[in-house]
Amino acid sequence: MSAPEATQSGVGGLLTRAAATWPEHPAVRETGTGHGLTYAELAAAAQVQAGRLADAGVRPGDRVALRLPTSVDFAVAFFAALRAGAIVVPLSPQAPGPELEKLLGHSGAKVVISRDADAPLPGGVSVLTPGSDPDGVAESADAGRAGEDIAVISYTSGTTGPPRGVMLSHRALLANLAQLDGIEGVLTHDDRVLITIPLFHVYGLGPGLLHAVSAGATAILSERFEAQRTLDDCAAHGVTTIAGVPTMYAEFAALGAGELREKLATVRRMTSGAAPLHPKVLTAIREATGLDVYEGYGLTECAPVVTSTLVTGYPKPGSVGRPLPGIELRLVDSDGTDQAVPLDPDDVDDVFEAEGETGLVSIRGANLFSGYWPDGDHGPDAEGWFRTGDVGYLDTDGDLHLVDRANDLIIVNGFNVFPREVEEVIGQLPEVAEAAVVGVVDERSGEAVKAFVVPAAGASLSEQQVVEHCAAHLAGYKVPHAVEFAESLPHSATGKLRRLRLR
Repeated sequence: MSAPEATQSGVGGLLTRAAATWPEHPAVRETGTGHGLTYAELAAAAQVQAGRLADAGVRPGDRVALRLPTSVDFAVAFFAALRAGAIVVPLSPQAPGPELEKLLGHSGAKVVISRDADAPLPGGVSVLTPGSDPDGVAESADAGRAGEDIAVISYTSGTTGPPRGVMLSHRALLANLAQLDGIEGVLTHDDRVLITIPLFHVYGLGPGLLHAVSAGATAILSERFEAQRTLDDCAAHGVTTIAGVPTMYAEFAALGAGELREKLATVRRMTSGAAPLHPKVLTAIREATGLDVYEGYGLTECAPVVTSTLVTGYPKPGSVGRPLPGIELRLVDSDGTDQAVPLDPDDVDDVFEAEGETGLVSIRGANLFSGYWPDGDHGPDAEGWFRTGDVGYLDTDGDLHLVDRANDLIIVNGFNVFPREVEEVIGQLPEVAEAAVVGVVDERSGEAVKAFVVPAAGASLSEQQVVEHCAAHLAGYKVPHAVEFAESLPHSATGKLRRLRLR
């Protein structure tokens, strides 16, 4: 039973199938502790924890939040929540109190699985510490759901401001795995997949953990990326595939060709997403290892992968490739739509006569989300198309290039930052008269947050004060990396802040 065949049993069926087919095969292993579970052990541990969730009052359709790092605990808790029939709400374990409380309230989560048993939580929310004992007694039946039932609510800052919970059904998540598998040899049972991207992010969860389980591969879980240590982990665990972001490859490239060649000797494939990969990094990795890094494009709303240079089999600097098999992509104007990109790449030149015509990227496929929590608003239209906020063009080969975004969204290592949220936090400081936040190019993270601040008359304010205040109220990737003080900010004739001029 492959990913598409698991549809009737939902995402949880991926683990059931893996445990039945490869019970003694290593499923998950942590790089830091060496702790790992076979597929049989992972399934047993998930079932035990599902029983604990049921005992805590969790019923099908309830939301269970996971506040866990990239770890065996996360994998167990994720499949346990699905087996209990719950909707999983993955949250950052580093999220500060105010943000955590906001997301728990918005999702209506009933239980939080967290290593911090004493974490302050809103009233009515209980905490359950993770348990991964595969020898526990499991008596509860699998209450897992499937199809159009929602499996995951993944939070991302949208165009109308946070919080915005993307509702991903079992159908959507399984469809994207099947679409990835439409690329021959993308992942096999014998692979050992390095996942150092946070599992609470859909990039780490879908193409990372869930894809590994669907293939019966081994997920090598690293709680945090540190270039030298991660490189050593690749050698120690015989990693064969790496799902990464540009920051990782840039830091790898800085370590030197000899060491890269030695430590990545077992690696056969590397992919990158979340932000553009600098051509010089692509070249450095290729020269050191003889391997290419394949870039892709995705959104949380698409569960998440949309395009990849893996589709053509060769990297193209500046391009994110072509749609995965089963995904349609077209560029649309504000007053209409262009012709769809055909699934047969040989027909591309017949549709697009000139390279460089830009438009908003619009997507259709079984991997699309079911709208935003809780009402399902702003999902795909009546014809199944979802219009993104990304502006791109197709070159003469039919490969997609992203050039801009139609809104002010900032993407830091694949994590979305909505400027207004950061501006409101900065505005809480009495010394601030006005603030504006924009994204600036950053070689490590694709983009970084920069704040422009107008101090109140007569006030004394430092960059450190602004950064420390933001760090106390926002997730780390939302905290400004730079603060510039100004006497005034640009506005339109109607008083609207003009962020474009600041960028």
